[in-house]
Amino acid sequence: MKQGVQGSPGSPAAARVPKRQRPAPAVAGRERDAVEPCAARGEHTHAELPIPRPRAAVQRSSVRGQILDALRTALAGGDLKPGEVYSAPVLGERFGVSATPVREAMQQLALEGAVEVVLNRGFRVVERGARELAELAEVRALIEVPVMLRLARTVPAERWAELRPLAEETVRAAATGCPAAYAESDRAFHRALLALSGNEQLVRIAEDLHRRSQWPPVRHGRAGLVADAAEHTALLDALAAGDVDVVRGLMGEHFAGAS
Repeated sequence: MKQGVQGSPGSPAAARVPKRQRPAPAVAGRERDAVEPCAARGEHTHAELPIPRPRAAVQRSSVRGQILDALRTALAGGDLKPGEVYSAPVLGERFGVSATPVREAMQQLALEGAVEVVLNRGFRVVERGARELAELAEVRALIEVPVMLRLARTVPAERWAELRPLAEETVRAAATGCPAAYAESDRAFHRALLALSGNEQLVRIAEDLHRRSQWPPVRHGRAGLVADAAEHTALLDALAAGDVDVVRGLMGEHFAGAS
């Protein structure tokens, strides 16, 4: 089954971050790392594709976390292009922050398999072909389908009813046609389903696989997102009814569409 650097004005996938002036250095005598020379890090920026500047700078509180969320949005929305190399200083300039939190966020994305380090240049967005996406979908199915079948037999209908708002949120997000918004609501729905298993390790592993499968977006256009979201509501109905056969069929279709 199925957030950022700013895209063009009005782009639904763009990160929205409040604007402000860059603060003075927190430590006396330290250079502002927002203007740290790229050469000092060995990162070349002259041949990169332009990244649209966000409407405003990021708040300094939890900067790394905000940058990480923004980059994830850009990946899911396709604003960061597969195969392209982006340097931390250039991305930091776009966000109005230093290169350091951007570099830290990118390193986390490297651990998640979304980007790879390019020595003396920055980070390349991973290119995933059809085979790798199919493999991710297969592994997700191996993990999630048995769990859903077991939960269909054991979880009472009222518990599934509590997840109805999350399924409806995926439908609303799909209707916007925004891949980044849909990706977030899609993960939230799947995470809530699997959380009923009580297995936190399973939930973490499944979400990591799910996030990897969303970069780059597989389904393009509003129609594909709407079709995917419709499978969520149908799956929830089947789970509430305890219909194991329908659950199995819907899960199979859902993962087939994700590859």
